[in-house]
Order: sequence, then structure tokens, then C-alpha cells
Amino acid sequence: MKRLTHVDADGEARMVDVSAKPMQLRESVARGEIRLQKETLKLIEAHSIAKGNVLATARVAGIQAAKKCGELIPLCHPLPITHCEVTFEIPTSRDRIVITASARIAAQTGVEMEALTAVSVAALTIYDMCKAVDKKMRIADITLVSKTKSSVKGR
Repeated sequence: MKRLTHVDADGEARMVDVSAKPMQLRESVARGEIRLQKETLKLIEAHSIAKGNVLATARVAGIQAAKKCGELIPLCHPLPITHCEVTFEIPTSRDRIVITASARIAAQTGVEMEALTAVSVAALTIYDMCKAVDKKMRIADITLVSKTKSSVKGR
């Protein structure tokens, strides 16, 4: 049976020691969505939200959050990520914004928390910027889509 890696033999929280793990290229992709009213989406697209360009701000917030993940989540390793991307998709139903984030690094541990944090904070930023016009928004379905690792060339 697998055991929780962030819990020691006495049941206490601990940071996982990754110092003996090999350096690998790692990438994670996460996705989530914010459900909103069609009128709110029209305001976002027309750049008519009083706080400014919603998606540009949410993109920067998501990237910044990924870079700060180790400061936000107590047992995460502080990682110097090498790339983070946050994208938005508006489905034809026009009732939501789908947020996708990817994070990359060459390291001894993965970047799934960074990708998940980027999606979460991007969604929260959209919520914050639009809350004055839409009281029914709902953040949903934040999930890890994939995580990969491969050897670092030349090592």
C-alpha cells in the first residue's frame, strides 16, 4: 500500500527530501474553469470591466502564482520554473472560461502544484475582477491533466 509522502513515520507533516532524485525535464498541465453569465463574458471581451483587461490580468496573476507556489503551499519545494503559460478558451456555450496552465522545469521534483496554482489564481483573478457585475460565478473542475518527465540531455 502506498503511503503519503508528506507524512513521516510519526504522522507529522514533513517536506519530502528530493536530493537523491535525478535531475529531469518535467512538465505539468492543469485545467479548470470559471462559470459565468453570458453578459459577463460580453463585458470581458469588450474590455468593459471597470478593473481593466480581465484575461491579461488573470494570465499574469496565474504565472506569478506559479512562480510563488513554494511560498503559498507549506510543503512545496520552492522551484525556479523555466516556463509557465496560461491560456483561456471560451466554448461555444459561452457560459464559462476554460483556463489551462502549463509549467516546465529541469529539476528533481515535479511542477504539478505550480500548474494547478496558476489555474486557481487565474480563476480567482477573473472572479475578483468581475464580482461587481456577476454574483453567480463559480470556479470548478480544477484538475491535473498531465505530468511528464524525461532525462536531461547532456547529463
